[in-house]
Parts: sequence; structure tokens; C-alpha cells
Amino acid sequence: MALHGMLLQQKLLLGALILVATAASQPDSSCNSTCGNLSIPYPFGTSEGCYLDPSFLITCNYSSGTPKPFLGDNIPILDISLLDGELRVSSFVARDCYNESGLPVNGHDTLFTLSDFTFSYTRNKFTVIGCDTFAFIDSLGERNYSSGCTAYCDRIDSVVNGSCSGIGCCQTPIAEGIRDFSLSVHSYKNYSAVRSFNPCGFAFLVEAEAFNFSSLDLQQLQNREYVPLVLDWAVGYETCEDAKGNMTSYACKAKYSYCYNSTNGAGYRCNCTTGFQGNPYLPHGCTDIDECGTPNRCDSTQKCNNFLGSYNCSCLQGYEDDGRGSCHAKVNQSKVIRIALGISIGLLALVVGGSWISWTLKRRKLLKLKERFFKQNGGLMLQQKLLSHRGSRETDKIFSVEELEKATNNYDKSRVLGQGGFGTVYKGVLPNDKVVAIKKSKISDQRQIEQFINEVIVLTQINHRNVVKLLGCCLETEVPLLVYEFITNGTLSDHIHNKSLASSLSWEKRLKIATETAGALAYLHFSTSMPIIHRDVKPSNILLDDNYMAKVSDFGASKLVPLDQTQLNTLVQGTFGYLDPEYFYTNLLTEKSDVYSFGVVLAELLTGNEALSFKRPESDRNLASYFVSAIEEDRLLQILEDNIVNEGNIQELKEVAKLAKKCLSIRGEDRPTMKEVAMELEGLTIMVKHPRKNADLHKEETEFFLDGHTLSFNIDVGIGCSSTTEYNSMTNQVLEPLNDGR
Repeated sequence: MALHGMLLQQKLLLGALILVATAASQPDSSCNSTCGNLSIPYPFGTSEGCYLDPSFLITCNYSSGTPKPFLGDNIPILDISLLDGELRVSSFVARDCYNESGLPVNGHDTLFTLSDFTFSYTRNKFTVIGCDTFAFIDSLGERNYSSGCTAYCDRIDSVVNGSCSGIGCCQTPIAEGIRDFSLSVHSYKNYSAVRSFNPCGFAFLVEAEAFNFSSLDLQQLQNREYVPLVLDWAVGYETCEDAKGNMTSYACKAKYSYCYNSTNGAGYRCNCTTGFQGNPYLPHGCTDIDECGTPNRCDSTQKCNNFLGSYNCSCLQGYEDDGRGSCHAKVNQSKVIRIALGISIGLLALVVGGSWISWTLKRRKLLKLKERFFKQNGGLMLQQKLLSHRGSRETDKIFSVEELEKATNNYDKSRVLGQGGFGTVYKGVLPNDKVVAIKKSKISDQRQIEQFINEVIVLTQINHRNVVKLLGCCLETEVPLLVYEFITNGTLSDHIHNKSLASSLSWEKRLKIATETAGALAYLHFSTSMPIIHRDVKPSNILLDDNYMAKVSDFGASKLVPLDQTQLNTLVQGTFGYLDPEYFYTNLLTEKSDVYSFGVVLAELLTGNEALSFKRPESDRNLASYFVSAIEEDRLLQILEDNIVNEGNIQELKEVAKLAKKCLSIRGEDRPTMKEVAMELEGLTIMVKHPRKNADLHKEETEFFLDGHTLSFNIDVGIGCSSTTEYNSMTNQVLEPLNDGR
């Protein structure tokens, strides 16, 4: 009996201790639930005994006269969410400013450190604002994380409000689990070219939904100190499974609550189960939701019945359940049959008449849609300009959408020639049995329609045998369709880098292809009404027909050069391995940029190697530097492709290699022009065909030309489009650090 009494006393004592521990971790009526305008729900609190643990302490500062809530001592709090497990706080804006003298002023970096919570990687974006700005975000905590972003523009009207794609604004996500970060902002040229409208650069981590970029930010951010930032908070560092093992410290106190693990770092959070709402961290915090208090829970023939955690709908008196969750009035069956028969006859008449009306309306709508797309894509402008450029030959055709659908068998998958990030190219057969290539783009930018029309007009004036012709276009679809001549033998890249094809590509064929390509580029640089810089010369953009005639293609990245200029200041665009290093570092595009890329093509023709390959040693990955080093170290014969070398052509190979080395000069002014390159290759081609007869002649012509004389390309110019934007280069990776709008 005594033993039974002792056990009873121990049980009562243990129960009392549990009750005391539970009560000690809960807030009482003396705890403040607000600070200024901010509601502070438990587990957060402003004084000891009112919060779950010290990480949830909110400091309510009265120094300014108005109470303001802070996390710790210096992080202003904007909002607390129990449902999402988030804190919205204010974060500093880092900046880098320069005065009119080009000296730095009012610039500072930002450091933000959290002890318990993490920065939300789903709600925040690292953002950089400026027209000459690059910035870094670094974390030296557990993740040891670093990232960067670049924003660039050359004039205020190039900035697009609401777009953070790199022009004036750049955004990138952050890694998960970050508890601290530092921001540093820098300028490429101290804002010297853009200081009139953008003397500063800015960087900040910001809640993505709370920030919408505007061109006004380029100046007005100077007056802004803070931006909103979202933190993810969690209880402790345990998982739900581990925390439930100690019910005394387990934070999910409400009866109708559940635990879920944090998705951003350690710890867990609590939530009320479905059908309940409130604070899951309080013993009686989750209360039943009265679903029937919400209007239109059930339809007008039903009654709403609320019960703990859910509700249901039941039929009102005079109605019956139809077995599908709906109620209908009880009616006489024979009457229902008569009504149904009458309705059926009426519906049949309505369907027949409606079908005819619908067909008529759809046809009219389709015609209007095609007319709208035609005008939207600049069809009227293109018609006028084609008429004004009408010459001795027929102008290029504007195709109808029906013509191209029929030519491609309604864009059947079997007609696909190639696909890429910007569109799909189909093989088409026109009514006259002419085979063409039809490019169907994926995207459309209405701001570029006039630029697109102007480019088509210029390219329709090119009539060069070594440039792929643009035969016409269709403007009746949402994005313009382009029609090109069909080239049958693939790309030069296929023939160089495919072993079975490379073995049949003799030195004579390679020299012929190089000569024709150089002639085409020289024509674009010097013989068109407005010089054209191709900007993406590479083997995959050189097509071959059945006779191995070269056809330069893909003018998607090309630039038209005004007659009064020799260089363009433009954002860098091109392909790694072929990109002119001088253009890359200065943003100054000249015709010599194409010369450098052509030099890489010559090196590929000679060696059979790819322009950029990670299969080679690190020092030899870039073919241009590897090739130049081999020539300077007299190792040329070691790197030439075996199947093109014989005793009779070694001197020719050396001459072409020397020419390629000149084209690959680091400084553009040290490179020859495409006219000079074309003439020298033409001379070598003549030597290959008539080695004895033309040897001295070639020498004299070359010396005459390199002494400063010029070569006139006597090529007829007519109306025959030659643009191959993205055709046969869909799968190539293009370096585009910044989108310049092409």
C-alpha cells in the first residue's frame, strides 16, 4: 500500500514538472503582441518568457519616439508570416558613384550577417543596376558561396522597363542555406560614357516580387537606402523526427497541427492541419475553420453542414442527389421525356445553323488574323521597299502561309533539317519542285520589326555565288518565316571533324573552299552598298553543295556599318574559339574581327582540330594560340592533318599557314584585310592548278597588292536575298554576355 502511494506521488510530480515546463515556454497575458504597426505572433516575442528561444527575440526600439521592431539590434523587420515561415526585413543598398571629374564619391559595400535564420533562395534575387556596372555577392559562411552579375547599356532609351536581362539591370538567384553575404560594386570605365544619366551603380539582395526595374532607377536609387528582403526562419536545428522525441521542447503545441522540415537549412516549422487555422505553436492555437461561413460553398439547392476539420453539402427539401454531388428537383418522368425531346430537336437545328455560322466566322477571323500579323511584321513596309528596290530581275517573293504549309506537309516532323534555341529549319518543296529551306522562329520581338525589314532589304541586294540566298519570307504568322535556297552537302564543320568525311576532303578542295569563303567575306566588307560585318564566321556557318562550293550563311549576328564609320561600339557577340580578342576586350567591332575568325577557320582546315577543345592539354585548348605557337616553334608539319600533306604541296601549306598566322594577330591593325586574304588565296589556287605557269605571276600579284594596291571585286549586284539567320547553326553555343537586342 505504501509502495502504491509512492508511485502515485512520483507520477503526480512528473506531470506537474511537464506542465510547468510547457507553461514556461508559452507567452502569458503580459507579453506584448505588437511593436508599432507590426503584429508579433508566438514563437516570436519582445521580452524574456514571451518567445520560444533567443533566436526569436524581437527588439522593440523606442529611441525615435515611434516603436520600431528589429531582429537583433540592427535589422528592421517589415512583416512576420507564420504560414510561410518567412520574415520580411530591410536590407542596405550597396553603391558605387563617381562625380563629374571621374572621382569616386558616396560609395559603399554591404555586409549582412544572420546568426540563426537563412536568406530565402526562392523569394530573393541578387540584383545589379547600372549602365557600366558589375558586382559580386560572396558568402564566407558554411556554403563559401560567390556569384556575380553585369549590367551594361550605352543610352537611356535602350533600357526596357520591367526587364532585368543585362541591359541596365541584371538579376541572378542565390544558393540555398546562405546565412551571410557581402556585396561589392564596381565600374568598368567609371561611368564616363553614361554619367549624364547614370553616375552610379547599385547592388542589393531583394525580394523579387517587390522590385520592378525602371529606367528611373538608374538615378533615383541614389536616394534609396533600403530594399525589402525575405528570410526563412525555422525552429532549432533538428528534424521533425528528432524534435518529436522530446515532447517538452517540441514546438508544435497545437492539437490539430503538424511538423514539416525546413527547405532552406536546418530546423523545422509547424502548421495547422487542413480545415484548421491559427497559431500552431500555442497549445490551443489551431481552431476549426467554419467553411459554411464562406459564401457559395454549396449551390442554391444544397445546405452547408460544418463539422470539425471539414464540411459537406446536402440536398434541400424537395431536391434529390443525382449521384454526382449535385441536386435536382423531383419531377414527373414523362414530362422530363417530352421536354428532353423538344430540346433535342431544337438543339439539332441550332447545331446545323451554328456550324455554318461558326465556319464563316472562323474563316473571317483567320483572314483578319493573317492581315494583322502581316501588318505587325512590317509587311506593308517590306512591300514598299521591295517595289522601290525593283531592278532588272524579279524581286524576292513574299510567300503566303498556305504556300509554306503545303511545301512542308504542314511542318511534318520528317521535314525537320535542324533545331536550335531560336527556331526550327524545315525542308520544303515549292509547286515548281524547287527544294528550299524554311526557317520557323520560336520568338518574336515587335521592337525589332523595322530592323528585321531593313536587314532583309539590304540582304536582298546581295547576289554572290558564295553567299546563301534568301529567296523570300512569309509575314502572315506571329513570327516571320524565312525561305532560303537549299544547300545539299551539309556544313564545312561536318566535313572537317567527321573522320569519314575528312578523309575525302583533299587539300585542293580545302583551298578552294577557303578561297571562295574569303571572296564572299571580302565582298560583304567592300562591295555592298553598306558594308556588312558577319560577326560569326565559323565552319558550321559555311555550307557546301555537291560540288564542294562554299556558301556563307547565318547573318543573325551581322552588323551593317555606316559608310562614314570604320568601327562599331557594340556589345560582344560571337562564338568562343572564333571571337576576336581585341573586339572582346574593347567592344569595338571592325571588319578585322571577321578576319580573325577566318584565320581560325584556316587553322581548322589545315589541322582538322576543333577551335576549342577540352580534349587537348590546357595550354593547347584554344586552337588559335596553339596554331600560332606551332608555327613560331617550327612545328607546323607536326600539327597538320595527315591526309592533306604530300611532297608536292608542303610549300603551299606553309604559305596558307603563314596567312592564317597573320589573320590571327592579336592587334586588328596587324591583320590583313579580307581583300588581301582573298587575293593571296586566289593566287595559291592558281598555282595549284598551274604550278609552273603561274608561280612568278602569283608572286608579282601578291607583292603588288601587299604594297598598298587594292583589288576591285567585279560582281553583279541584283535582287536576291542572302541572309541565313541561324540556319544550320542551331546547335552552336554563342557567347552573348549581354543581349544587345538582335
